Amino acid sequence: NVLSYNDVQYRYISVGNEIDIPHSPVSNLILPGIRNLHNALRAAGNNTPVSTTIATSLVVDAFPPSNGRFSDGSRDIMRSIVEFLVANRSPLLVNVYPYFAYSLNQQQIQLDYANFTANRVVVTDSNNGLQYRNLFDALTDATYSAIEKVGGWGVDIVITESGWPSAENGNIATIQNASTYINNLISHVSGTSGTPKRPGKSIETYIFALFNENIKPGARDEQHFGLYYPDMREVYPVTFR
Repeated sequence: NVLSYNDVQYRYISVGNEIDIPHSPVSNLILPGIRNLHNALRAAGNNTPVSTTIATSLVVDAFPPSNGRFSDGSRDIMRSIVEFLVANRSPLLVNVYPYFAYSLNQQQIQLDYANFTANRVVVTDSNNGLQYRNLFDALTDATYSAIEKVGGWGVDIVITESGWPSAENGNIATIQNASTYINNLISHVSGTSGTPKRPGKSIETYIFALFNENIKPGARDEQHFGLYYPDMREVYPVTFR
């Protein structure tokens, strides 16, 4: 599945996506799976990094960001995974969605903080003085804090998913809000500001998603994260820098 496609450039291979550690029955199989794939690839002369993809829901006490830590149930498993990532200089893959945080907590989170339009410092971390103007950076840095607490000081984060739906959640999931978020996200991660905790470099980030998924089961807004409709029409214009 990898070597057969030698004309494809693989950035990373993820063992699992948003596995609900420790509640999922495969939680303890993540690290053995990472090791097996890593060893098989290296034996075949392939150096693609192998990791796993987590949701920020595994990180608790995320306010302020420096307090971020892996939940009690996930901490030991994540510690072992992070030890592997440190030893092999591989990143942790993280899905970061300010949309969900905002839609679930509008009483405490403002829209401009969630969609990169705040023109002021919204959060100052009381432990280190770092200042935050957007929720994306705060969620990312809370995850960095959690990684550091289990020994992963040198581990980078790659944002494997981030997006905003354009329909099916009232005045939150609108084409205007989705366009604002995605275009501001691209501008932010393409620059060299980084996050307050890891400044000075662009943030490797992947947009979710290319197409709306009109028959995807579950919550209706999950069908509307795409930049294009299934018939290839553009949902809203995007500027890639």
